[in-house]
Amino acid sequence: MKKGIGIAVVLILLVLAGFIYYKFYFQFGEGVKAGELNYMVRKGIIFKTYEGKLIQSGFRSAGRTPGAAIQSYEFEFSVKDKDIAELLMLNSGKDMELRYVEYNGALPWRGFSKYVVTEIVSIGDQKAIPPTVFPDN
Repeated sequence: MKKGIGIAVVLILLVLAGFIYYKFYFQFGEGVKAGELNYMVRKGIIFKTYEGKLIQSGFRSAGRTPGAAIQSYEFEFSVKDKDIAELLMLNSGKDMELRYVEYNGALPWRGFSKYVVTEIVSIGDQKAIPPTVFPDN
């Protein structure tokens, strides 16, 4: 009986650990978004995180009903790296390309968004310095 309960507890813990990994740490996707940086702020009550919004070119309908208002595409994101966040703060209002990673869920200490910017690809017409690439071993 005790052995069965122990196995059940271990299985429950493994399933829970797998769920937490998949929901919060598994990188679901990655890509580059381009647009005008609307704002970059540092906010939070317990965990101070960097949050930003990129306004992308193009328009979409706000709803599926005819006559709905037209809105621009907005990309809300978080930034973990303080240096990237401060550079974004200095360049608010400029066109830029940002490389990001998408997770299945947000963590309070990582930011409010499931999208986390990891690199600035370009600001305006200036390309950022490419990341160091290490040869495959």
